[in-house]
Amino acid sequence: MSASLLVLIPLLPFLGFLINGLGFRTIPKGAVGIIGSLAVIGSFALSLNAFNAFVAAGSTPFVLPLFNWITVGNLNIPFSFQIDQLSLLMLMIITGVGSLIHIYSIGYMKHDEGFGKFFAYLNLFLFFMLLLVLGSNYVIMFIGWEGVGLCSYLLIGFWNKNTNYNNAARKAFIMNRVGDLGFLLGIFTIIATFGSVEYLEVFSKATSFSIGDPVIIAITLFLFIGAMGKSAQIPLYTWLPDAMAGPTPVSALIHAATMVTAGIYMVIRSNVLYSLAPSTLELVGIIGGATALFAASIGLLQNDIKKVLAYSTVSQLGYMFMGLGAMAYSASMFHVITHAFFKALLFLGAGSVIHAMSDEQDIRSMGGLRKKLPITFLTFLIATIAISGIPPFAGFFSKDEILAHVFEHNKALWVVGVLGSLMTSFYMFRLLFLTFFGKFRGTHDQEHHLHESPASMTIPLVILAVLSALGGFIGVPEALHGTHHLAEFMEPLYAGSHQVNPAAFEPTTLSHSEEYILMAVSVGVALLSLIVAYVMYIQKESVPAPDSEEKSAVQNLVYNKYYVDELYNAVFVKPIKSLSNVLYSFGEFFIDLFVNGTARLIAFLGGLLRKTQTGSTGDYVFAMVLGIVVILFWKLLL
Repeated sequence: MSASLLVLIPLLPFLGFLINGLGFRTIPKGAVGIIGSLAVIGSFALSLNAFNAFVAAGSTPFVLPLFNWITVGNLNIPFSFQIDQLSLLMLMIITGVGSLIHIYSIGYMKHDEGFGKFFAYLNLFLFFMLLLVLGSNYVIMFIGWEGVGLCSYLLIGFWNKNTNYNNAARKAFIMNRVGDLGFLLGIFTIIATFGSVEYLEVFSKATSFSIGDPVIIAITLFLFIGAMGKSAQIPLYTWLPDAMAGPTPVSALIHAATMVTAGIYMVIRSNVLYSLAPSTLELVGIIGGATALFAASIGLLQNDIKKVLAYSTVSQLGYMFMGLGAMAYSASMFHVITHAFFKALLFLGAGSVIHAMSDEQDIRSMGGLRKKLPITFLTFLIATIAISGIPPFAGFFSKDEILAHVFEHNKALWVVGVLGSLMTSFYMFRLLFLTFFGKFRGTHDQEHHLHESPASMTIPLVILAVLSALGGFIGVPEALHGTHHLAEFMEPLYAGSHQVNPAAFEPTTLSHSEEYILMAVSVGVALLSLIVAYVMYIQKESVPAPDSEEKSAVQNLVYNKYYVDELYNAVFVKPIKSLSNVLYSFGEFFIDLFVNGTARLIAFLGGLLRKTQTGSTGDYVFAMVLGIVVILFWKLLL
């Protein structure tokens, strides 16, 4: 594939941004949607072509230099793209799922006044995301990293007349900056250690380091802080549920399928460094496990359809980090792919429900929607089964592979993963049953307005449902007599890791019978949760109590998200605000004192000088003579 076509992959969405961004006031809505969508579909077609060309050429990675970018002393940072297995997989996810979400947005946002601006922002986000995964060094990754953060801020606060939405956008922006500081420190340490930021050069030099080297541990910890911010892990996760203030296609694209997986991408890209730092990977696995369980427990009692999915996303990202902690890089990437399918589908399905319910998001006011929204229901059902890890849907294969690796690595973490899986299945079927089954609990006007979404919204749902159902077959384990095509494709990425830590990549010690038992446990807890949810919300027709009703202490704790936001507010926000107010008042006092004091002093001196203006010629002559004497005898006077 020629270099110019590869460059077009990120360039097309950027052109879409320029056209829609500059002309959104004059270009007709229909044209805006087509331009924005075609830009991404074009990128997807080129990515597909690049993938086929790469495989046909023997899957040999290469770097595409574009121009010399930064040169400081001995440090040279070129602007170039790296085409390999990882970047191509990410290209396919970003442009493929991104295309479907753009098409969906044509129908979902068609009545919005900011239609053109919305598509411009979406295109700009895609450009930065593609830059992030295509760059051949950490600096280009950081440019893309910051760019997607900016677009996330713009899109969360898209409906900026609402103060709460603006606050959510600010929260996301600030919390991501905390993580970005760690990422920057990691890049600086890489430059100081290796004298380069180019992946190939850094990883080649890293192979001369020994396992557990303090410098490598410091680098991996700094980079992981960046990953925690972008991929919403404890303690930097609270921005993601609030980010659901943005339009639903934004939640599907940015806060489920693409941007939040940037942290996973960074760790897999840096697998040589992380394989040299097992202690960092232990921390990665523990934080991932804690996040998976913590977020899943919050999802159990949430009643906002998008909030349930948001906490589910945080939890699933935790599973991916658990896999990374066990050095199961391919398994984590597998879950990134399947999660992109079923989570984008769930968010878009939720958008279809919200669209039909006249912007209602509380599942307590829904119910019985499956007959009115049959396509939305069926696709949502497939996504629910997939995320719950029930075979043969996509989530079963990827989650089971992560849990098998974690079982080999750390039994306690495996128990945490299974508990998280149990909760996932329960809150997802709770959401499904309360939304689509039972009696309708909304208003008469809402019931009258109920209708299936237009084809522009349902076609992406159907395509994603097919991928959610069949996507797992790219990685069927040997125990099920299948072939793990994804792991085979990604294997060359870990050549450096094999060299520095060969013990970590030895074949699994699990027998097939042990793998069957692990699968049975994983599927068993998912089915058990399904049954419990069925009994509670279908047979007994239970509906969550209104907020005004008293809850038990435990329910209150979970429903209020363990009061973490309140804790952060008390520990960080309020003290900083108070300190800022003190400094502001302090500054104001001294600045006012200086300005006002100067003005009064000048006024006083001016008053004195004014008295010298007597109007008498004699006085002026006397003053002149006095001045001449002073000038003549200046030195003597001194």
